[in-house]
Amino acid sequence: MATDGVKIIDGDTAHDTYWGIIDLYDSGVDVDNISEEFPLIQADYFDDFDNEIYVTSCALALWEIGQMTEDKLSYVKSVIDKGACVKVWTEEYDLKEGKARQKELDKLWKKISQTNTKVRARKKFRKITKFYFQPDDLLTFHLRDGNYRAVICASIEQYRGQCNYILVPTTYNSSKKPTADDLKDKEILGRQIGSGYDQQTTKQRQPGIERIWQLTGGNCNFFFGVIKFAVDHKDFINFKDRFEKVGTLKIVEGLKETGSFGYEESFERFETIFGDLENHIKLFQQRKYPVTALCDI
Repeated sequence: MATDGVKIIDGDTAHDTYWGIIDLYDSGVDVDNISEEFPLIQADYFDDFDNEIYVTSCALALWEIGQMTEDKLSYVKSVIDKGACVKVWTEEYDLKEGKARQKELDKLWKKISQTNTKVRARKKFRKITKFYFQPDDLLTFHLRDGNYRAVICASIEQYRGQCNYILVPTTYNSSKKPTADDLKDKEILGRQIGSGYDQQTTKQRQPGIERIWQLTGGNCNFFFGVIKFAVDHKDFINFKDRFEKVGTLKIVEGLKETGSFGYEESFERFETIFGDLENHIKLFQQRKYPVTALCDI
């Protein structure tokens, strides 16, 4: 059981369910296929709490796309009436949280029990095709202190009309403009992530993780993620000329998982972060990992 709040779309399960349906709908997928992918009634679920999270987020999406029926409505009501989430929040947190969840459920029921007269139109999102930089580009930039720093463009992600360049920071700091060879004795910032799986399963779920385990003795069991700075395409246009491609450096695909994620909207943010990178690392409890361990060199 895990959720971030009492609202209908709070937490991973609710978010993945609601947006999973909406994304398929916007992509032009037939509503019958959407129902097969996200059945309102699931044969197996962990418990009544998680089922309520799933069913209510699913119901909201189905109502918005005009697919709510009397049968579905009756089932949603039966799930809501169990009061699973209200009970958990009341007993494990406090009465105020339980009441807040009930209020959200009441609002949802009032909404979906009425006919939707404005069914959501399928949206089309324009994809960027002309990029400023490419995945695996090694980018350098010059700060006020006169030294160069470097980041790796690990990937470019597009989702619902937003295009983000995912930049991974390195520890390069020199008056010399770097090349890819100059990064071989530097580090990439990352973070260890706890694994609830056995060692073999962890290796299967993150190919290449042994490279990181070897740095700490080899007999380990954790996941790994790099630190990611995301810059939106529309923001990057304002300071892309401050960055220069000086080569390519490919992070092993399996090691590109997210250790932490943040949006950067201006070059001033890079001045702040890289101007005192050691303090940033300490503040956010990040670690340094050799470029040679993370990259195909």
